Amino acid sequence: MKALFDHSEDITDDITTFWFKPEQPLNYTAGQYTELTLPHDSPDDRGTKRWFTLSSAPGGELISITTRKAHESGSTFKKSLWSMQPGHEVDLAEAMGDFVLPKLIQTPLIFVAGGIGVTPYHSMAAWLAESKETRPVRLLHSVRTEEDIIFQDTFSAAGFDETIIVSEPSTTWGGVRGRLDAKMILGLEKPTDDTLIFLSGPEPMLEALEKDLLKHGVEKRQLVTDFFPGYTNL
Repeated sequence: MKALFDHSEDITDDITTFWFKPEQPLNYTAGQYTELTLPHDSPDDRGTKRWFTLSSAPGGELISITTRKAHESGSTFKKSLWSMQPGHEVDLAEAMGDFVLPKLIQTPLIFVAGGIGVTPYHSMAAWLAESKETRPVRLLHSVRTEEDIIFQDTFSAAGFDETIIVSEPSTTWGGVRGRLDAKMILGLEKPTDDTLIFLSGPEPMLEALEKDLLKHGVEKRQLVTDFFPGYTNL
């Protein structure tokens, strides 16, 4: 369907949320994604389409995506995205994906995010806060530097128990340091038999984490994954 670009919001120096107004309500469940088509002049070989998680909560007049800024060597798509003016028309596919909250609200959840992979959890947290529904959620967010920490107010409003892991911290960082692996995840939050572990982030990171968690005794049925194509690191 058609949608008009409404406005953008800089979350950090290189992470921005883009808000769109669809021509008709876009029905989706928190955590799902859409394909955005952005026609532009002289597109490179990566084309005019990208998959994005919807970072907004369902039910609003506007919908949003949140993504990292393209640098000098970035795609023409990303550069065009950042140059949009209000009223610019894009196309949105129907929302899809099963990276969503389980039906049983009492199910213990461990949300693991690598970098910008935190966006589906933001959609879930915003929806939970607005609906006043509580869930037992432990969020483990792995970032490269402190500047990459985002959405803390929303996670707090949803009642998430959040731990941030910084791989390249400053000397003043007083939180958890290092690279996220299965040993760290299981050390921070020991899953029970009915716990679901959600993994979201760059594909190489998720593949390594899934393999590592299975090696440490986590059951395959307990893992729910959502990799972000095009990202190779945090």
